[in-house]
Amino acid sequence: MSDFFNDGWSIFIAVTTIVSIAACLLLLLVAARRKVMANDNTTGHVWDEDLKELNNPLPRWWMGLFVITIVFSAVYLTFYPGLGSYQGKWGWSQAGQYENEMAKAQAQLEPLYAQFTAKTAEELVGDAQAMGIGERLYVNWCAQCHGSDARGSRGFPNLTDGDWLWGGSHDAIKTTIAEGRTGVMPPMGEAVGGGENVRNVAHYVMSLSGSPHDPIAAQLGRAKFGVCAACHGADGKGNTTMGAPNLTDRIWLHGWGEQAIVSIINNGKTNVMPAHADKLTEPQIHVLAAYVWGLSRNTTAQSR
Repeated sequence: MSDFFNDGWSIFIAVTTIVSIAACLLLLLVAARRKVMANDNTTGHVWDEDLKELNNPLPRWWMGLFVITIVFSAVYLTFYPGLGSYQGKWGWSQAGQYENEMAKAQAQLEPLYAQFTAKTAEELVGDAQAMGIGERLYVNWCAQCHGSDARGSRGFPNLTDGDWLWGGSHDAIKTTIAEGRTGVMPPMGEAVGGGENVRNVAHYVMSLSGSPHDPIAAQLGRAKFGVCAACHGADGKGNTTMGAPNLTDRIWLHGWGEQAIVSIINNGKTNVMPAHADKLTEPQIHVLAAYVWGLSRNTTAQSR
């Protein structure tokens, strides 16, 4: 597609546009000056013996509309983009208009968010107005992946269960929203010895959370778990500085069971949370993070 974005195509588009407008004007002039071919105001064409084609001139108001359209086109292309890479005298663009509208909207919302920036997460969770704004931000920016109820799905973390891959503090959630996260589990099949050793490690992993497992295979896999402990810890409780999941809590982001765990050990897994710093302002991220932080606290309180 890069072949279509160079000076040659820009010139081609500009010339084609100008020639087309000029051709429309020329056609209009030719049609207006066309003479009657017969004395009875017909073109001489007859169908079905008595159906004659008349040669009446276009009404003046109709011709006027054509002329106005052509003039409008010329004026428009002078001030707005349309002639290849020429941006027009006013330099208008969709991106520029969007940025201007966003800047105006943010300026209007700034006083609203100013009252929240100095508040802690606990204070924001207790503020109905802040939580209403946080909920709307969540629906607009987060629900597509984490679900309208924030309970996620396979591959998309549940935000209500208190299990945080990168830390569940308000500041940690703000960092996650603003900068995004990339979690990488490298393929470890060969590192644990491959073959039956992978299955044994999978059963040991399941045993850490008290999930149904083969105790003999789990005992054999325990010795091979050392290569996994570098990220998940010797006790399997994970590491939030690396985004390594806790393997002891029965929360399985990418599926549970021998087959699912064996697949991840052999093939690895990469998960990406996109950054939103270029889409949301700092005050918006502050409020949104407090809303997300409060989701797991509310669920924990209810479960107790």
